[in-house]
Amino acid sequence: MSSPHPTTLIPYSERIKFHTNPTAIKILEIMDRKKTNLAVSVDVNTAKEALEVVRRVGASVCMVKTHCDIFEDFTPAFIEELVRLSKELDFVIFEDRKFADIGNTVSLQYSSGVHKIASWADLTNAHSVPGPGIIAGLAKIGQPLGRGLLLLAEMSSAGSLAVGGYTEQTFKMAQDAGRDFVIGFIAQDRVDRADKIKEGEDYLIMSPGVGLGKKGDSLGQQYRTPRECVVDSGADVIIVGRGIYGVEGGEQAVRDEAERYRQEGWKAYEERLGKK
Repeated sequence: MSSPHPTTLIPYSERIKFHTNPTAIKILEIMDRKKTNLAVSVDVNTAKEALEVVRRVGASVCMVKTHCDIFEDFTPAFIEELVRLSKELDFVIFEDRKFADIGNTVSLQYSSGVHKIASWADLTNAHSVPGPGIIAGLAKIGQPLGRGLLLLAEMSSAGSLAVGGYTEQTFKMAQDAGRDFVIGFIAQDRVDRADKIKEGEDYLIMSPGVGLGKKGDSLGQQYRTPRECVVDSGADVIIVGRGIYGVEGGEQAVRDEAERYRQEGWKAYEERLGKK
């Protein structure tokens, strides 16, 4: 584990004071209130299936992650119900759009088209490849709405090019942009190293590729346990997908598996706090 910002040894509730973005504050409040650092990635083919998964896992999560362009039956009614569930079950919505174009284009992709992502997603993310213009283009739309942005600093797939200097430049880009909109990173490790962080800075690190069983899939995904992510690598939020909603045994089995991951993630967080 690289040297982390010391706030990783501070409870989520006490890290709120380091943030100005409404979505970052909301995430930390929910994590503390529900005792969960679990995000579930709902990577199913239909909006109907997605809502079924959300109803089963919602009580155990701080965040639901979607890929809205996967759904064959996407409608405004789906979004209306997803937003309603987010309020009822107390979680934020993270649309994993991975924007990757010039500023003008991403501002249109974020605000317009069929999905109108900025109107309902608390949080989204972007690749840093296009340069700082991508942050400016998204902030133009999302910041007035209180939305948050994550930058992809690292990925969980084998052979990812998001390593080394790329990761370091991504972190620097976030620092230069300020923290009113960019609230953290998708990463496998702490990218906000103690020797790079500025006083008062705190970023949320969200790590995909988490699993309690198998170590990978046939398409290059690599899995780590909640403890490896939270204690060893310093992640703040663990992102789990098929490992939860793909479990056999029906509705209750999915609920139980989500709760099992919540417990494992929270236990790891408490262990991390104990290290101070």
